[in-house]
Amino acid sequence: MTGIYDDPWAYQLACSFRTVPPEVDALLGWCARHRRSPGPVRTVLELAAGPAEHAVEFARRGVAATALDIHPAMCAYAAEQAAAAGVELEVVQEDMTDFALGRRFDLVVTMLDSTSHLMTLDAFTAHLDRAAEHLAGDGLYIVEMAHPRDRLGDEPSVSGGWTVERADARATVRWGEPTDLLDPITQVSDDHVTVVIEEGGGPARVLRDVVPYRFWSATELDAAARLSGALEQVARYGDFGEVAVTAPEAWRMITVFRRAG
Repeated sequence: MTGIYDDPWAYQLACSFRTVPPEVDALLGWCARHRRSPGPVRTVLELAAGPAEHAVEFARRGVAATALDIHPAMCAYAAEQAAAAGVELEVVQEDMTDFALGRRFDLVVTMLDSTSHLMTLDAFTAHLDRAAEHLAGDGLYIVEMAHPRDRLGDEPSVSGGWTVERADARATVRWGEPTDLLDPITQVSDDHVTVVIEEGGGPARVLRDVVPYRFWSATELDAAARLSGALEQVARYGDFGEVAVTAPEAWRMITVFRRAG
């Protein structure tokens, strides 16, 4: 069995429904709106970056970008992607709950619900502490998470199955099965992932994995921020536009933090 995080190309293909440049536009727009001293974003750190698509896009725009991930294969792939794009990208292999880079950034981001890999409140609090330690005085930490209705509501905001096509490759993705139930005590679900890849007219390649997913509600995120004490919330959005997180059309929960005080 090949894990989805051990095959960065397949993971990137599976997630290619994302439109990264407009998302980076939104991130920069929130920086202009919510930083204490608005100015150009010169440095950015992407945590749990995976293929580091957002970091690479920032680098294309002249921002000094750093990507951090715990998986060696993802780190190597992110470096390759940056080189192929002709941009400079610093890649660091570290845990997003325990890292010390010795400098601060105008913007720190965690995208694509990567905080679901934080299994405990202590881990989430440590993560927020580390993010805050790496923020410049007027910097922002922006974290994108799944919308809570995906796990608590009768009608999830995001489908568990989708198909994407890119060049001569096609991926049919199933992320989670109806039998993958959320444990009511731990709020962890073992999500079964299946990705069927067809490329170049050859036989299909199938990746299967079981990915532990920790559901975090908005109130739990707020509690973790209070426990940390290092960050204060300044805004929350329901997507990468102007949709409120409480709106019916909201499909993400994106929270904007800055350093407390």
